[in-house]
Amino acid sequence: MQYHPNVFNSFRETMDTSLVNDIQKAINGEYSAVKCYEQLAQMAPAQMERKQIMEILQDEKRHLKEFSSIYTYLTGKNPVPQITEECLDTYKKGIDVAFIDEQKTVDFYLDIANKSTNMYIKEIFKRAAADEQNHAVWFLYFLTTNKANHQRQNESNYGAKGALNATTLNLPQMLTYAMQDEYLAQARYNNILNKFGYVRTFVQIKEAELRHIYALQTLFERYQVPLPEDISQSFVTTPETIKAAYASGVTGEIDNIAMYNKFLSLDLPSDVRIVFTNLRNASQNHLRAFERGLARETEPK
Repeated sequence: MQYHPNVFNSFRETMDTSLVNDIQKAINGEYSAVKCYEQLAQMAPAQMERKQIMEILQDEKRHLKEFSSIYTYLTGKNPVPQITEECLDTYKKGIDVAFIDEQKTVDFYLDIANKSTNMYIKEIFKRAAADEQNHAVWFLYFLTTNKANHQRQNESNYGAKGALNATTLNLPQMLTYAMQDEYLAQARYNNILNKFGYVRTFVQIKEAELRHIYALQTLFERYQVPLPEDISQSFVTTPETIKAAYASGVTGEIDNIAMYNKFLSLDLPSDVRIVFTNLRNASQNHLRAFERGLARETEPK
């Protein structure tokens, strides 16, 4: 948008000091964003994200230029931008803070637009607020995408999947993977029972899996291995149908059996071998129960 110094002549005489201070704050915010988004673009894990952050960066540079011009015409002085927000050292932290900051900036810019009696300033800050809202949407998308990727990465290192993916295993690791898998089973069954109510197969197997946990806890105590944190709920989704619930049970037991077979192929203390064998055999029974349930649900009604 083209403008002329005369646009501000009538405004200078009644200049609102608080408005000028807000514009200085906006300049500092844009200057800080430019510096941080340059670093954020370099840390982006994917080309698409890097490209989009570069587009956001161009918007911030334009805002900085427009706000600086307004400040100069209102005060007769050039602004001295200052970095008021430190850049974070990881991509995840950076986009998290950027999302929050962009959301707050939307309200701040709309407040500046409402304070000003000058139509040009109103228009500039309303447009900037719309840009910032768009930026917030993109950063929220990046947060969601990276969270999903992070969850998938963590899931491959958790429970039976973690054990099956591991290239080496010692006793503390085996106990940890086994307990994590029991946590996953409990979280899975709780979700299913909360959604579908009493389902005998899941109730019985859930109670059996609790006995597995008690058996493993004895080994943790005996070999002085710390119990792992239970973060299983973050890896579990609630199935849409009871058929899908049985299918998830089948998949879970297959992984569980494969994990114990891998453990039993290694050199183990006799007491650990007995417990792992019993848990493997119990999981084979659970697998057959889930397969029967899945077959019932698959039969034509």
